[in-house]
Amino acid sequence: MDLHKLIVPNRGEIAIRIARACREAGIVSVLGHAEDDDIRFTRRFFDETISLGSSYLDVDAVIDAARKSGADALHPGYGFLSERAALAAACEDAGIVFVGPKSSSIAAMGSKAESRRLMQKLGVPVVPGYDGEEQSLDALLREGEKVGFPLLVKASAGGGGKGMKIVRAVSELRAAIESAQREAMKAFGDDRLLLERYIEEPRHVEFQIFGDAHGNIVHLFERDCSLQRRHQKVVEESPAPRYSDALRQGMAKAAIAAAAGVEYRNAGTVEFIVTPEREFYFLEMNTRLQVEHPVTELVTGVDLVRAQLAIAAGEPLPWQQSELRQRGHAIEVRVYAEDPDDRFLPQSGAIALYSEPSGPGVRVDAGVTRGSEIGLRFDPMLAKLICFAEDRGTCIDRMARALRDYVILGTKTNVSWLRRVITYPAFREGLVSTRFLEEHADSLAPQPSDLAPQIAAAILECGGRAAAFQSGSRAAAVQSVWDALGGWGRR
Repeated sequence: MDLHKLIVPNRGEIAIRIARACREAGIVSVLGHAEDDDIRFTRRFFDETISLGSSYLDVDAVIDAARKSGADALHPGYGFLSERAALAAACEDAGIVFVGPKSSSIAAMGSKAESRRLMQKLGVPVVPGYDGEEQSLDALLREGEKVGFPLLVKASAGGGGKGMKIVRAVSELRAAIESAQREAMKAFGDDRLLLERYIEEPRHVEFQIFGDAHGNIVHLFERDCSLQRRHQKVVEESPAPRYSDALRQGMAKAAIAAAAGVEYRNAGTVEFIVTPEREFYFLEMNTRLQVEHPVTELVTGVDLVRAQLAIAAGEPLPWQQSELRQRGHAIEVRVYAEDPDDRFLPQSGAIALYSEPSGPGVRVDAGVTRGSEIGLRFDPMLAKLICFAEDRGTCIDRMARALRDYVILGTKTNVSWLRRVITYPAFREGLVSTRFLEEHADSLAPQPSDLAPQIAAAILECGGRAAAFQSGSRAAAVQSVWDALGGWGRR
């Protein structure tokens, strides 16, 4: 079948990414947006727009907008409703093509406990723990002690670190369970918990998988997503550094088995925890496109979104496993409107000056531009910066340069902090784990120094260079000011 018109009930850089793929494929694109969202930049990339009302989270409103717009397909992007089986099922009932997996696959992987039990049946290794139906406090206390400490308590229906607690002693267990239950109910409407042995200093590695309606499944290699803050990924790269081919092949085989076990279609990600001893365990499966998909696109040379559209239209996979190759190295960082110097609190305001880096091997997927209003209602991610080079060291150098060239004024961002992370010696050596940012927090903070003279000079220079900013000749004005400020500059 052919797809003619596709609605995207999403926002920012992912909506733009999908719109671009639609334009290349000759598909009319419709932006479905919350009525109070700033879409002035995003709408430029779409053929049509339609309001979803006050929220991106109302399945009925999304389906109604799809019908009113005449869309015959829907791409959920990521976040919001992207992993809601209810949306996929509603599309199926309405005769709208859902660009993603079947609702049954989403449901099978939507519960961490259920997906864990399924993986055990498929022979995919899982972390020792408890995923039973008995969820009383006494049962959870009893099972937690059996698993042992340190213990990870987490919401069965959760994600993003909500309802997740690390327990290091039995005396902490009751309070952790009760707190996790409250958080899980508030965030997901489901207070069921999963208990797992907590692995110290693990790495987080995920495999990109793709399936079609003809029974074909492939993987497109791994991404290392170990650098996380509060369980949210910050830096992603491919290939994963310091791993043997045998370990990669073992995880790839398990990822294919997991996808085949739920008859998976379209794009998905199978995530693993890897111990310092190089043992790997299934963590979860994300039944959608991921924020970090450009990393895979750069090292494989394929277009994942265009492939999603083709598979949703009933076409077979555009590649066989033997045709897929990794080449070079890619790193992605997420640029947020947040203040690294003040608990990474989200920031708001209008972007007064916006200038993206460019050059060979530099890609920016942005959802904002100069004049965009940054509010506090939605996720504060502004853009993704992705760099590619022939090897990891060169890629790090390129990323550091690109971050230095990235200028965003009007709201604080994490750009300078990201540059400190990328250039940190332990990162360059590939010594990463999910505790990396926590362990090196002090070293990654701005180092105090006597910058008063440079700051005063920079302020004076800014005043004298205003015309240069407005005329577009930013090089002399920006470089001299921000280089003088060093770590104080581009936030």
